[in-house]
Amino acid sequence: MQFHNSNTDFFVPDGAAPDAAIARTTHLCIAAHQDDIEIMAYHGIAECFGLKDKWFTGVVVTNGAGSPRNGIYGDYTDQEMQKVRLMEQRKAAYVGDYACQIQLGFSSSEVKNAVETAVVDDLKKIIAAARPEVVYLHNPADKHDTHIGVLLRSIAALRAARETVRPKKVYGCDVWRDLDWLSDDEKQVLPVSAKPNIAAALVGVFDSQVSGGKRYDLATAGRRLANATYFASHGTDKETALTFAMDLTALIENPNLEIADYTLGCIDRFRADVDRRLKAFS
Repeated sequence: MQFHNSNTDFFVPDGAAPDAAIARTTHLCIAAHQDDIEIMAYHGIAECFGLKDKWFTGVVVTNGAGSPRNGIYGDYTDQEMQKVRLMEQRKAAYVGDYACQIQLGFSSSEVKNAVETAVVDDLKKIIAAARPEVVYLHNPADKHDTHIGVLLRSIAALRAARETVRPKKVYGCDVWRDLDWLSDDEKQVLPVSAKPNIAAALVGVFDSQVSGGKRYDLATAGRRLANATYFASHGTDKETALTFAMDLTALIENPNLEIADYTLGCIDRFRADVDRRLKAFS
C-alpha cells in the first residue's frame, strides 16, 4: 500500500504480512495524535484483545510535532520528540494486540487544510483495505482544532468509500471536551471496564506525555470512572468504567447531511432539555 508521505510508519505487532494484517480489521480508529487512540477507543481495543475473529487497527494521522516536553525530554528537538512518540505508539499497538498501527506523518497544518487531498486519499486507501465494521473518530464538538481537522478528513474518506465499505457503526469519541453534556438518550454508552491493567498500560506507555507534565493516565481513568458513577442517578453502577460517544453513522449513510447541522442539533436538544427541566419546577 502506497502512502503520500515517505515517513509513513506501518507496524504489525505480530509480524503478519501488511496486506493480511489490515484485511483482518474489524474495528478501526482514526485519530489525530499519538495516544489519542488509547484514550478515545479503548472500547474497540478491549473488544478485540486476544481474539482471532476481531482485530483492532489504529491510525494516527499527524506526526506528533510540537508536543509539550519536560523532564528527560526537556532538551529533545522536535524531530527527536517525533521519533519518541512514534515508538511509543508502536509500543501501545504491541501492548494492545492491534492488527496493525499506521502513522501517516502529516503536519497539523496539512490536516486542517480543507483543500488538501492527500490526507483523505490515504485514509480512503486504509478504509478500503480494512473494511471495518466499527469506526472510532474524534467527535465534532471536540475543542482541539487538529482533532476537528482529522474528523472532517475521516468523514470525507468514509463517504468517498461508502459504495464498497459501510461500517455498521461510526462513533465520535471524546478527548478534548467530554460528551457528558449529551442528552442521555443520544449518548453512545461504551463499557470499558474490561482488563483495567491493559487500559492503564496503554495510556501509561506514552511516557513522554505523562512525564512531560500531562497526567493523561490518571485523567483518562478518572473520566471513565466518573462516567460510570454519574451516568445514572437512580441505579447502582453496572460498570466500573464507561466512555461516551456520539453516533456519527448517519453522516456516512447520508453524505448530504451537514456535519455542523447534525452536531448543533445535538446541542439544541440538550439546551431544550435544560430549559424544560428548569421550567417544570419553577
